[in-house]
Amino acid sequence: MAKPNSKGPTRTVDIYCTKCKAQLFKYRKGGKGALVKCFKERIVDDLTTTPCVCPQCETTFARETLIRGTPAYKMIGGKVTMK
Repeated sequence: MAKPNSKGPTRTVDIYCTKCKAQLFKYRKGGKGALVKCFKERIVDDLTTTPCVCPQCETTFARETLIRGTPAYKMIGGKVTMK
């Protein structure tokens, strides 16, 4: 399978915890769809201390996985919002 584009998209979105509204990431997202996965190489600012756990309310919002051979976070539905 093909790897994701290494250069990546230029549009950045802010990703927030749904429960406490704390900012988690600044992410270079491509496309218009919902946020299903975040490739680690596209994360611009990582504001979490523990991977996949919100720093304020300690809610687990994602799972670490490999997608097409690239490390990524697979988002749990309804745990994050983006602006």
